Amino acid sequence: MTDRTTQNDAARADGLALAALLLGAVLVGASPVFVRLSELGPMATAFYRPFLALPVLMIWMAADRRHNPETRRPAKRGDYFRLLLAGAFFSGDLAFWHLSIMNTSVANATLFANFAPVFVTLGAWLLFAHKVTRQYLVGMALALAGAAVLAGESFVLAPENLLGDFFGLVTAIFLASYILAMSRLRAGFSTATTMAWSSLGTAAVLLPVALLSGEEMFAVTLYGWMILVGLALLAHAAGQGTIAYALAHLPPGFSSIGLLLEPVAAALLAWVVLAEAVTPWQAAGGAIILWGIILARKGSR
Repeated sequence: MTDRTTQNDAARADGLALAALLLGAVLVGASPVFVRLSELGPMATAFYRPFLALPVLMIWMAADRRHNPETRRPAKRGDYFRLLLAGAFFSGDLAFWHLSIMNTSVANATLFANFAPVFVTLGAWLLFAHKVTRQYLVGMALALAGAAVLAGESFVLAPENLLGDFFGLVTAIFLASYILAMSRLRAGFSTATTMAWSSLGTAAVLLPVALLSGEEMFAVTLYGWMILVGLALLAHAAGQGTIAYALAHLPPGFSSIGLLLEPVAAALLAWVVLAEAVTPWQAAGGAIILWGIILARKGSR
């Protein structure tokens, strides 16, 4: 009876983590819409994403410690370094993503950034000896193929796009590093602790980047600030927070594949909010991505 109860509890935790991952992917998928609507440039907008989320995350961390006094806290320099380093990896993801968009097409930048599962799988195998099944690899390949179809005819390889395409790959490497780092941190720290400290690291790195970019740093209307707050609370605090929760319960490789749902959500939200039509290519690509996620899930249990 005890074994059956344990298995049921594990299955419930596993299902909750999967739901959290997919919800996080949808919420983070809203970030391009917020960036498009922002009154500020891409680097300044990227800075405000973690910065404006910090008060909420700090309150969450304090409440978590009061209700769960046994929760592990950072106690030495190494702990703080690892937590802040995860945030620095995420700042690299955001910064190079925006650099990629400015130097190549959105389709190219999105596709190359979506190669993160390849680097996560390779890193998890080399660094942590995670096993990889054939079904998982088939699911990953299928999901990546879906991402390519989602890019559709807008994807073009051209000499003038090479720098932006390269930045897209660098984005994927930074995102993979962030996922691997957060996965390891969640083995010892709570979601609230990892989100609060890593977001501090992200904001600390992005502030000088935004200042050096020469972009305007202050929105001039209430609407502009509301867009920035919405990006911080929905995409970062809620979206990245639910993803961080899931990383404690799901393999990092599969988690990175599940996050390929982000461009699907972004396309649907752009259709609803920005009246950008969903093309047949995008619909087909989204369906293939979902198929790949299902196969990868079966192969990573």
